[in-house]
Amino acid sequence: MPRVGLTPEQVVDHALALIDEQGPDGLTLAAVAARAGVATPSLYKHVSGGLAELRRLIAVRVTEELGARLADAAVGRSGDDAVTALLRAYHAYATEYPHRYNALPQAPQPDDDLSQAAARLVGVIVAVLREYGLEGSEAIHAARTVRSLAHGFASLSIAGAFRLAEDLTTTQDRLITTLTSGLHTWPKPN
Repeated sequence: MPRVGLTPEQVVDHALALIDEQGPDGLTLAAVAARAGVATPSLYKHVSGGLAELRRLIAVRVTEELGARLADAAVGRSGDDAVTALLRAYHAYATEYPHRYNALPQAPQPDDDLSQAAARLVGVIVAVLREYGLEGSEAIHAARTVRSLAHGFASLSIAGAFRLAEDLTTTQDRLITTLTSGLHTWPKPN
């Protein structure tokens, strides 16, 4: 019988706290069990697939968190303002939770829950791009461009790649301006 009050969601909460503190390499069932106050074998009552299942649940949660951040940032905005808010929210999430962000799968996974969470995240980006008249394949190309810019800038920031004295926000502003200028001239579907 699972421990009263401990749910799979709480196990993921404990795992994410551990990842935030120690990085993805610190994630073990023993460490999560200790944090949750249960014996390691007891975790299987809450996460039946062990560490692989826990990593899957973490991937779903992090994808959902990032998608929610992007949606919250873009709501009530349109066009360049929405793209700017979305990219700033993406960077803020990644730099606030660098280890969680690094646990985010970058390639499609054969998993319904993760696929649905990823589809919602991409859906936010595609919705923002509608203001530019982009639909169908062109919207997907543009969404990939936005994702590439967001992921590249976030990953380089997290890795400490931007060590020169120039202000990082200015760099981000110029990157966003380059993107939004390009979106205004993007080929429109026929």
